[in-house]
Amino acid sequence: MSTYFPKGEIARKWFVVDASGQTLGRVATRVARILSGKDNPKYTPFIDTGDHVIVINADKVRITGLKADSKVYYRYTGFPGGIRAEEYKKRFERKPERVVEEAIVGMLPHTKLGRAMAKKLKVYKGDKHPHIAQKPESIAAVV
Repeated sequence: MSTYFPKGEIARKWFVVDASGQTLGRVATRVARILSGKDNPKYTPFIDTGDHVIVINADKVRITGLKADSKVYYRYTGFPGGIRAEEYKKRFERKPERVVEEAIVGMLPHTKLGRAMAKKLKVYKGDKHPHIAQKPESIAAVV
């Protein structure tokens, strides 16, 4: 059996996902699937065949259960004792687009290919975005 390679240039589309009132994880899985190209019939695991995705209204995304009180984001500065923690509520107040972006990027591969996929993601707090010229198609986050 031979390996499939998509022929010619990969035609990338632009999509807009409205996250208002949607659950964070449901939006993230749908967007990660589009970014990785798994909805594309020419999907190949080792080639970036995904499309561009714009997520709007990141400040209106919701989270279920008690996660709003108990979820903590950690990062490490690289120095001894340099672990930093930030609660979900504080981070969501400060940068809601970062919360959505981290949820989506965390579902992509943690390789060079995954970083290339993540570059095609644009997340905005409100309902305005500067990508009108690309004529993005609107899609529902949860299908």
